[in-house]
Amino acid sequence: MDATTLGSLLVGVGAVVGAVVAFVGKRGENALTGYSGLTDQLQEERDRLDRKVGELLAERAEQSALRAADQAEIARLRLLITQLGGQP
Repeated sequence: MDATTLGSLLVGVGAVVGAVVAFVGKRGENALTGYSGLTDQLQEERDRLDRKVGELLAERAEQSALRAADQAEIARLRLLITQLGGQP
């Protein structure tokens, strides 16, 4: 095998190796991009759920306050009924 053939063969092998490296590198880049996208989606969903939990807790606190006010009114009305001679 002469030097020209050997050189051509080495260039060909180098090109194949270069193509494989580029292919593997691109797959890694795509995997990393997909992972980043998934992470962003999960963070957005977590933030949305945090807001929803906050809204539900605020609603629950409001309902608890209304229940306390209702209980106080019931106690006041029972006292009034008793003072007027009735039975609650």
